[in-house]
Amino acid sequence: MPALRLAHRGDWRRAPENTIGAFLAALDVPGCDGLEFDVRAAAGGVPVVIHDETLTRVQGVRRRVASLTPDELARHGVPTLEAVLAAVPRRAFLDVELKGDPGRAVVDVLIAGRGPGLERAVVSSFEPATLERVGRLAPAWPRWLNARDLSPSTIEIATRIDCRGIAAQWPAVDERSAARVRDAGLDLVAWTVRRRPTYRRLERLGVVAICAEAGALDG
Repeated sequence: MPALRLAHRGDWRRAPENTIGAFLAALDVPGCDGLEFDVRAAAGGVPVVIHDETLTRVQGVRRRVASLTPDELARHGVPTLEAVLAAVPRRAFLDVELKGDPGRAVVDVLIAGRGPGLERAVVSSFEPATLERVGRLAPAWPRWLNARDLSPSTIEIATRIDCRGIAAQWPAVDERSAARVRDAGLDLVAWTVRRRPTYRRLERLGVVAICAEAGALDG
């Protein structure tokens, strides 16, 4: 079965990363099944879609996301999670990566946008405590532990906190590590792939989804 092809922060070749323009551009790419994007809390706890803690790298503004209101962030092109869910078609699979712990608000917004069963979406994070909190608030939702390796300790953490799978940095994925993940009953996801030969190799190893950009996004 082909892996889900998820555009990493949208198609940033056509619009700034993690913007509605980048997401819609990615979904226009033939073979793109969905999106990976990042969520953190703005002032007041409102979930917004941006990777970094500050606006320096992408927007060229030396301000912290947590210090700005959603309206202030919108003026710099940073959308709320609510706006993204409203703009993106429901057919698109979503990997919603949580940065830090955005709190209960992110669960409420996802329920409003994708239903109580989180239709065609998954929540991911590098932080086990964040995933555990989501699990308490929405026990049925699929969750992926993001990781840079597929060591036995990483697999143990994912299993202990009842994740559906592990999303690993792609160089960590080989036949042996993929087998360890499968034996643990977990799905395996890879990030972030830019070259088509790498993408094809990972598909042969049985990953269920690949976060892709550049040439790998084009298939």
